[in-house]
Order: sequence, then structure tokens, then C-alpha cells
Amino acid sequence: MSNPAELRAQRIFPQNAQHNALVFSNVKFVSSCFAGAVAGILGLQNFYGFLLFAASLFATGGIVAGLNMKGVPIKRYAAGGWSDLLNPGQENIFSFVLLWTLFYGIVHVYD
Repeated sequence: MSNPAELRAQRIFPQNAQHNALVFSNVKFVSSCFAGAVAGILGLQNFYGFLLFAASLFATGGIVAGLNMKGVPIKRYAAGGWSDLLNPGQENIFSFVLLWTLFYGIVHVYD
């Protein structure tokens, strides 16, 4: 077990990095679900729906970096840098598609 002096000497605290990764994951999940609902309600199809997903991904990354990191280098909060912040993850893509088709079906198919 590390003593407190060794922990202070570490560049990245594992517990903080794990917490930041969990928070990023939750924010990206909510963002992709919201984008899927918006794409379905707007009736976007094919390429345009995925463009909305990409736009929401970049907007979420920019907002998190701008508001929460306040100009501090990204590597301080996310060990992988921008790739960790902008990587959508497979589960988020599936959540986007699920909500996209659900809301499209509710709003446009069953009129």
C-alpha cells in the first residue's frame, strides 16, 4: 500500500482518473440518448441522423472541456486527452440508434 507522500508524488491519482472516466461516460451516455431522441422527433433519416450524433458528440466534448476544465490541459483530467473525451463508445452509439428509432416510430410512423 502506498503512503500519502508517494500518492502526492504521483502525477495522476488512479481514483480521480477513474471517477473522471465514469463522469465522462455518464455525460456521453445522456448526450447520445438525448441526440437520439432529437433525431427521431425531427424525423432525420440515414446520414443526417448520424451527423446529428457526431455534432452532439463534438458539442458535448467542447462543453465539458470549456466549462469543467476551464482552459486547463485536457490531459490533466483525462489521461487519453481529447480521444477519451470525444470517443463515443459502442454502448453510446447503440443507445443513440435505439432512441432514434423509438422516437421516430412514435412520432412519424404511428401518426
